[in-house]
Amino acid sequence: MIKHLEEKILHGGGLSKEDALSLTEVSGCDIFNLFASANRIRNHFKGNNVDLCSIVNAKSGLCSEDCSFCAQSSKSKAKIDVYPLLRKEIIIQKAKEAKESGAKRFSIVTSGKKISQKHLLKIADIISEIIKIGLIPCVSLGLLTEKELFQLKSNGLERYHHNLETSERFFPHICSTHSYDDKLRTIHVVKSHGLSVCSGGIFGMGETWQDRIDMAFLLKDLDVDSVPINFLIPIKGTALENRDILHPFEALKIISLYRFILPDKEIRICGGRMQVLGEFNSMVFLAGADSLLTGNCLTTSGRSYKDDFRLIESYGLTTKT
Repeated sequence: MIKHLEEKILHGGGLSKEDALSLTEVSGCDIFNLFASANRIRNHFKGNNVDLCSIVNAKSGLCSEDCSFCAQSSKSKAKIDVYPLLRKEIIIQKAKEAKESGAKRFSIVTSGKKISQKHLLKIADIISEIIKIGLIPCVSLGLLTEKELFQLKSNGLERYHHNLETSERFFPHICSTHSYDDKLRTIHVVKSHGLSVCSGGIFGMGETWQDRIDMAFLLKDLDVDSVPINFLIPIKGTALENRDILHPFEALKIISLYRFILPDKEIRICGGRMQVLGEFNSMVFLAGADSLLTGNCLTTSGRSYKDDFRLIESYGLTTKT
């Protein structure tokens, strides 16, 4: 069954939701066949290139939203650093460090439902400087309007990040202060301006395999360019602090499933990579991933650039420049 679906994809076909559900039942030794097929699909559509991005947490905490997974949420009691928008010089220095370390993309991320107009103008100016450094600029600034996105694009923005987080069915279980329609509306506006879209979600929040598949097929319909896969780290003080972390093989199976459903997209492994996968981190490419968030995440530690480069080189892969 796995080989049949692999061949179907390699010859230009696509999976049905029923096909995808059948892959979620793979277990035992067959899971390594799933990984191997996902790896061949990755190689066929994406080659040996790995896309690396890095982010800066440019504004932390004091968020009005109640997202149950987030340490920056209004409901969270987690102990995190709280600060307003970083000065331009600090963000530029972070971008230079990312460039020197080999990242191709650099994203400015802020907490909150949306950025203020005052901060939007400052970030638009910083985008121009990031381009001069030689990086592709990306931002994650919440629910923006057409006018605000036009301002960012005019200054050279290439990609906008806005996660769906999970399926439409499960979303009300993790957030009540904005809607799924708000998210979809933002993504449609981003696409209408010709910007690249980075959108994915967080896994391990209590969602089902059906939820995971539903989100993947929606992302396919939306035709996003990059799909960030995050694994929940249950942070003390958040509503999901008592969730069990995913088993590494379940996390790897999610990566493979998304490669099967979205064969030609960037499958980007982001938050929770080291905490959930641990020693199995080295298998992300074998399971179908072709992109990584390298360096630290928002409120949790990530993986050093040097360690990621050693991993990439050990598999005979190369980084995009």
